[in-house]
Amino acid sequence: MAQTEWPTFDPARFIEALAGRHHSGLLDLRYERHGTDWVELSIPYAAHLVGDPESGVLASGPILAMMDMATSMAIWVKGGRFRPQATLDLRVDYLRPAAPGNRVIGHGECYRVTRSVGFVRGQAHDGDPDDPVAHVVGTFMFMDSMA
Repeated sequence: MAQTEWPTFDPARFIEALAGRHHSGLLDLRYERHGTDWVELSIPYAAHLVGDPESGVLASGPILAMMDMATSMAIWVKGGRFRPQATLDLRVDYLRPAAPGNRVIGHGECYRVTRSVGFVRGQAHDGDPDDPVAHVVGTFMFMDSMA
């Protein structure tokens, strides 16, 4: 995907541009809201995202993909622009399964940016932020800092 230059990074517009495409389309990834250093995305409950048909619980992969995108976008929001980056490390602690039938909301926050690395944290929940499904912490390296 070619780098798109927007005067200020707009996460809603970015997700809209991805609608129906790539893994974001398969997940039906949705923009929820954002602030100066955070982004919230969600994925609706869908049968094709279920990892265990007997329990109806969503697979961990879609939640990880959503959190990777939410934390990535938090870096771009904090910096005010899109910068190509690679996930160096994204640790996920799954605390419990998401309740079958519920959408999962992912909150990603960027708490520090250096010349070459963005540092992030976040959590996913299925309706109650005080009862998270997962916590994440990670780092992303800017590809343009390698030139």
